[in-house]
Amino acid sequence: MTRPYAEVIGDPIAQSKSPAIHGFWLERAGIAADYRSCHVRPADLADYIASRRGDDDWRGCNVTMPHKQAIMPLLDRIEPIAAKVGAVNTVVPVDGELVGSNTDVAGFLEPLRTELAKQHYFRMARIIGTGGAARAIIAGLADEGLVLVVAGRDPAKARALLDELDPGGEHHVAPLDHFAAPTDFAFDDREGCLDLVVNATSLGMVGHDPLHFDFGHVPPGSICYDIVTAPLETPFLAEAKARGFRTIDGLNMLIGQAAAAFERFFAVPAPRDDDDDELRRRLGA
Repeated sequence: MTRPYAEVIGDPIAQSKSPAIHGFWLERAGIAADYRSCHVRPADLADYIASRRGDDDWRGCNVTMPHKQAIMPLLDRIEPIAAKVGAVNTVVPVDGELVGSNTDVAGFLEPLRTELAKQHYFRMARIIGTGGAARAIIAGLADEGLVLVVAGRDPAKARALLDELDPGGEHHVAPLDHFAAPTDFAFDDREGCLDLVVNATSLGMVGHDPLHFDFGHVPPGSICYDIVTAPLETPFLAEAKARGFRTIDGLNMLIGQAAAAFERFFAVPAPRDDDDDELRRRLGA
């Protein structure tokens, strides 16, 4: 007897934490289903989609690099947020159609929801990075009314991203090394303001270059958010914590986007505790 299943696809795929996350929730919810990983090379993506269309047990897939853009023309419908971001990370079959969505935006915003629900005099985010993750973060924060400063190796690419994702916004760009250079900038009164500093790159990740960042650029009371998951406490977050800033690590976004996908796959909310403590312990084991 076969079981319903969902999966994550990518090239490579062995590093994905998605099977551990979804497997934990399936076990906790008592759902008789599986969640797998499937190595799909770019040349095989169309064949993969064609094969899953006829599989009644398939509940959908998460999509990792390098397929988040390439999969879009192979689907029947793209949800508005995925169309805006220009990337699909979740595919589900709905009434005979394959529907592409993007849960990265919801996953990134989830740990900020309490703060975003408050009223502020001013909201600003300094975002480091112009890659795929940054697209989702820019789109999500712009919709929440933040003024954005986006820093990248190519400021022209940063400007193009802002013009595409929020053309009416009064946002700013900076070269990547802007935030690496020391500054003694005197911030004005930040009472009643929301300030975020986000590392949306792989800088600081194991095996990657370090993130060079001077904390003179961080306004008092800021929240520092790093989407890197290995190490979980990056040097950026460690210094932010030592300086007394609130911090959010990369597992928050990873678990948040997975929870949104889980409900789409299995039609029930992910069975989470308040802080995802047990899941975090398993992922760190």
